[in-house]
Amino acid sequence: MARYIEIVLKKRNVRCVARLLDEEAPKTCEVVWRALPQEGDVFHAKYANNELYTLVPSFAEAEPGLENHTLFPIPGDLLYFYLRPGVRLPREARELADAGLGVVDLAVFYDRNNFLFSPTEGPFPGNVFATIVKNLGAMTRAGNSVWREGAVEERLIYRRLEAEQLKEWDIDEK
Repeated sequence: MARYIEIVLKKRNVRCVARLLDEEAPKTCEVVWRALPQEGDVFHAKYANNELYTLVPSFAEAEPGLENHTLFPIPGDLLYFYLRPGVRLPREARELADAGLGVVDLAVFYDRNNFLFSPTEGPFPGNVFATIVKNLGAMTRAGNSVWREGAVEERLIYRRLEAEQLKEWDIDEK
């Protein structure tokens, strides 16, 4: 049975649904599913292009490693990145790395022409663990809004969708 998550931009009141890619990225999907819900300040990528992400303290007992990874995410891809201790973080998120455990970047790619390359780290592949199946258009408009208007006070939320919540989105559980 497919598993689904809801991604929310709280301030903009935008929601979408993604289906976990359990066959393609089983370890990453399980690590993320067990850790939900996750929430944090939203950031817009500077280098990757059309990416919204949040940074949260590392939550995996054991990092999944690279699986179903890419350097060129497409619209609707959700990616998981483990940022080892010492990787440069935005100033607003540096306290997350204080414990020395690393940080997880949970990213939503909302439009085309993305390339995961860091000026300090070089090519930076991420694990594609889910794909947006409902309301990508609204997330694309919201992503452009964050890019043009800023991310101040915006929160990105990832949470499980189960049973009654799936019906709200007209998703058949089978």
